[in-house]
Amino acid sequence: MYNRDKVIPGIIIFVLFVAFPIWWGHGKSVPPPNPELPKGKCVESKEYMRSQHMQLLNVWRNKAIREGMRIYVSSDGSRHWIGLQNGCMKCHHDKSKFCDRCHTYAAVQPYCWNCHIPPEMKKFKTPQPSFLLRLFKIPPKLKAVQASSEEAEHGEP
Repeated sequence: MYNRDKVIPGIIIFVLFVAFPIWWGHGKSVPPPNPELPKGKCVESKEYMRSQHMQLLNVWRNKAIREGMRIYVSSDGSRHWIGLQNGCMKCHHDKSKFCDRCHTYAAVQPYCWNCHIPPEMKKFKTPQPSFLLRLFKIPPKLKAVQASSEEAEHGEP
């Protein structure tokens, strides 16, 4: 065989190069997600909701849309409003901190948001001074102080 001294080491290097990602990640795993749980009691127990929440949402959908029932009686006898936005999202406000953490970890893409509008968590930027304040080099806090002192002078709100 021609170039035997180059082919066999080349094959060994190739196999090591291809198998390196498998060996590198062997035994390592991504830690499970830790969603932010709201204070208070959920519709069902924590263990039940972790394993059966999708089935529960399907039952809720069938009862609400097809049967017109809007009240769910949980296993402990408490009554809850059936609905994703008016039920679940009342307590679990931030979709990215609750729903998306587990769904990304499990690599699932639920179809809830095909029909429902996800709640927006608005993040406000720090206010920037307007053009006139920058032009005359007036600090923004001074403007608020002047406005409140003018109101006090005139006696009108």
